[in-house]
Amino acid sequence: MADKELHIVVFPWLAFGHIFPFLELAKLIAQKGHKISFISTPKNIHRLPKLPESLKPLLHLIEFPLPQVEELPENAENTVDTPQHLVPFLFKAYDGLEEPLTKFLEKGTPDWVICDFASHWLPPLSSKLGIPCIFFCSFAACGSSFGVELFMGKRSMESAEAKLLRAVHKRKEVAQSSQPKEVNRLFETLKVAQVIATRSCMEIDGEFVKSLESSSGKLVIPTGLLPPSPEDSNDHHWYTILNWLDKWEKGSVIYVAFGTEVTLSDEEFTEIAMGLELSGFPFLWTVKNRNTSGGSDESQDWIENESKRGMMWRRWAPQSRILAHKSVGAFFTHCGWSSVIEGLQVGCPLVMLPFQYDQWPIAKFMEEKKVGLKVHRNEHDFKFTRDSVAKALTSVMLEEEGKCFRSEAQEMSKIVGDKQLQEKYVNQFVDYMKNNRPGYN
Repeated sequence: MADKELHIVVFPWLAFGHIFPFLELAKLIAQKGHKISFISTPKNIHRLPKLPESLKPLLHLIEFPLPQVEELPENAENTVDTPQHLVPFLFKAYDGLEEPLTKFLEKGTPDWVICDFASHWLPPLSSKLGIPCIFFCSFAACGSSFGVELFMGKRSMESAEAKLLRAVHKRKEVAQSSQPKEVNRLFETLKVAQVIATRSCMEIDGEFVKSLESSSGKLVIPTGLLPPSPEDSNDHHWYTILNWLDKWEKGSVIYVAFGTEVTLSDEEFTEIAMGLELSGFPFLWTVKNRNTSGGSDESQDWIENESKRGMMWRRWAPQSRILAHKSVGAFFTHCGWSSVIEGLQVGCPLVMLPFQYDQWPIAKFMEEKKVGLKVHRNEHDFKFTRDSVAKALTSVMLEEEGKCFRSEAQEMSKIVGDKQLQEKYVNQFVDYMKNNRPGYN
C-alpha cells in the first residue's frame, strides 16, 4: 500500500508568486512517480513553462474557466493582470471555482489536496469528502510565523514590521466589502487544514518552522526551498540581456527587480531611479507596467539611460540566469521569498526594499543573517529616499561592510543550492503523504 502511487490535487491562488512554487513542488512530486492534477485557469496554465516530456504522463495541467465578475478587467485571471484595488473581485471570481472543483474531487477521489491560503472553503470541503488537505505556505516560515503570532496577539504591534503590515492592510483591504479579508482567509485555511507544509528548510529558518508549529497547533512539514528549475536556454530575449551583461566587469552590476505584485508609485520609482544613478554602478532593472521611455516605442523590449550604464528591461526576464552571471554583484529586491531564494542560490548578496506582507520579516531575517542590507525608511512616514537607496547599494557593492554580505551569501548558497539536501525534504514530505493517506495503516 505504501508503494502505491498517490493522486494529489494542487490548487494555488491566482498569483505567479504562488503558482510557480506550487508548480515546482508538483513537478518534484511527479518525478517520484505520483499523479498530480494541477488546477488553475486557462490563461495561467498557458503562461506556465513547458513541462519536461517525462512528466507529462504524471503531471496533468487542468483548466477551470474563471467565473465572470463584472468589475474585473477582461481576461484578468491573475494578480498581474488586475489593478490592486480590483484584486478583491479576483478573490470573488476564485471563490466561484468551488463548484467545479467539488465535482472534480467527487469524481477523481484523490488521496490528498494541496491548497493555498485563499481557498478557505477548500479544507472543509475536502474534509467532508474524506480527502485530507494540506495547506502549502509558499512564503517563508519567518513571514508566516510572524503573521500568525501578530494576529493572535502573541507579538508586539509596535515593531516597525508590524506597523508597516498594519498600514498595508488598511490600504489594501479598504475595498474588500463583504468578501473575506486576506488575513481571514489565511486563518480559516490554517484552522481546518490537517497539515501545514512550508517552503523552508531547517538549516536556514528552522527556528521559524518550530515557531509556526507552536503558534498554529498543527504539524508543520518543511518542503525545502524549491529553487527554480533551469530556465530555457533557447529564449532569444536572454541573448540581448547577455550581450549587455557581458560588457561589464565581474561583480560590478546591480540587478533590480521588484516582482509581479509590487506596483511602485511615481515618487517611489523616481527615488529608486535617482538612487541607482547616484550610486554610480551599472544596473539592469526589470520594470513592469510602466512607460519608462519618455514616449519612445512601447513595443521596444529595453532602453538604456543616457549614461549607457543603466538598462531597463520591459518584459519577462530570466531572473535566475541574470543573477548567476559573473557581472552581477548585488540583487536589489523587494524580498519576495522566491526572489530571495533565487538570489541566494547563486550567492548573490541582497539590497532589500520590502513593500508588503512577509517581505518585511524576510528582510529583517536576511539582515540578521548578514546576507544583505535593508534600505533605510523614515520612521514617521516609512518613506525611503534616493540617498538611502544609494547608501545601501554602495554599502553592499563597495565598502568593507559589503565583504561580509558577499561572504555570508556565498555560505548560504551552499544550503540553498544543495540539490541533495533540498530533495531530502521533498522525499520526507512525499513519505508523509504516502504513510498517512486515507485507509493506510
